[in-house]
Amino acid sequence: MPFSLKSSILRGSLLLGITAPLHAAAAPSVIAHALADPSRMEDRAQDARRHPAELVALAHVARGQAVLDLIPGGGYWTRIFSLIVGPTGHVYAVWPNAYAKLATSDVTALRKTAALQAYGNVTVAVQPQALPTAPTPLDVVWTSQNYHDYADPFLGRPGPDALARDAFRLLRPGGYFIVIDHRSAPGRGMADTDTLHRIDPAIVRRQAEAAGFVFAGESKVLANTSDPLTIKVFDPSIRGRTSQFAYAFRKPGGVR
Repeated sequence: MPFSLKSSILRGSLLLGITAPLHAAAAPSVIAHALADPSRMEDRAQDARRHPAELVALAHVARGQAVLDLIPGGGYWTRIFSLIVGPTGHVYAVWPNAYAKLATSDVTALRKTAALQAYGNVTVAVQPQALPTAPTPLDVVWTSQNYHDYADPFLGRPGPDALARDAFRLLRPGGYFIVIDHRSAPGRGMADTDTLHRIDPAIVRRQAEAAGFVFAGESKVLANTSDPLTIKVFDPSIRGRTSQFAYAFRKPGGVR
């Protein structure tokens, strides 16, 4: 379907033996500069917990790229991507309509952000279908804490595997699909997606590789050994401190 808009209109050892994406990865200094931008004053309080420098490096986000931030919440990652890709790049912050209905305040707030001159390269979109679309080939498809939702009734159960295939289709050769999500206990597969809002990282990797991606590395900065992995992520004893995995998958092809 066409792109539906409701808007105000490291690099390194992770990819040993795998060719690089079309754009060179942002240097650590570029990432650091974006994180230090004055417009992120309120976001900085979350940085120690969310580890943006390490995770953005995993995604190889760079100047001039097109990035899709799927279900962006308050826009924490959207703003970082916007500052890195710069005026020659673009960031698409996309919600499926079923999710946007539950996050109206986030959608409204991010539309206000996109209206600011500093974030003029951001397009906010609410799309009728669960699986995202984009008007141009993408360099990065990023989803943080929402891959598991694609197995659940409120999104119509299209399946996380369908999301992986959709990301593969949307990405240009050499592009990256980044999945960050709450970890469930080993062997649980997708059994906990609706009840605990968790997913087994092993099945995420199987689904992405089945879609055609090559596993391109991971970051363990969000791991928490004190998380029992058997309670809901909103439980007060663990909320905001769940053990999460961060996987990078690369679409084959591209040039150095």
